[in-house]
Amino acid sequence: MTSLNAGFAVPGHVAGMKGDHGHSKEDIAQRLAGSNGSGRLRDAVYGGIDGAVTTFAIAAGVEGAGFSQGVIIALGIANVLADGFSMAAANYLGTKADLDDRRRLYKVEKRHIRDYPEGEREELRQIFQELGLSGEVLEGAVQSVSAKPEKWISVMLTSEYGLAPAEPNPVTAALTTFAAFMAAGIVPLLPFMLGLPDPFLTAALATGAVFFGIGASKSAWSLAPWWKSGLETLAIGSCAAAVAYLAGSLFRV
Repeated sequence: MTSLNAGFAVPGHVAGMKGDHGHSKEDIAQRLAGSNGSGRLRDAVYGGIDGAVTTFAIAAGVEGAGFSQGVIIALGIANVLADGFSMAAANYLGTKADLDDRRRLYKVEKRHIRDYPEGEREELRQIFQELGLSGEVLEGAVQSVSAKPEKWISVMLTSEYGLAPAEPNPVTAALTTFAAFMAAGIVPLLPFMLGLPDPFLTAALATGAVFFGIGASKSAWSLAPWWKSGLETLAIGSCAAAVAYLAGSLFRV
């Protein structure tokens, strides 16, 4: 048995699960205070996998077609820069659209609270009822939250529209995607740029390691074991690379 800070005892295998955290009053306050920011895990995984896949796909396709290493380097660098910027721009615009929609809904709820306060309180009451509150506790919660307009709107945005508590940050999302794309996308090109022997095989092994590493690292935020998550990502990336190589071999010169 393992004791937690709060004084409760739980089985050792539960206490050792990924994502466990302390449950003392201080731990909880610190964790909730740090939960306002939006994580960038999705943006990093998105950019990293796409950078490795597309750049190695170009190398595989050009290699399959029988062109020189110089062509691989030129096309690969062009892809890393252009496609990386394109993905970052697309992620920026998509995240900006989410942010604009969130701000639109914020104004809608703010107007509704001003013009239809009783109707909005009833919505709040039904939201809390679904959470299991009733009687005096329910009415007290409704009165307490409705007395704070910003908190009231936040509850409505989350419960009525399904939005995340924190606002998305388009700039951070775009920069994370671009950085991950660049870091992973340059790996398949390094063996060619450095003039290593058998550069294509080295690039394939290095890219496979990137796929596996990304999958293994993202397992920290899932229930899958690291090796399983790594192999899953490796399999998906390898399939994309194989398709590109076979397509390029159709046009071998």
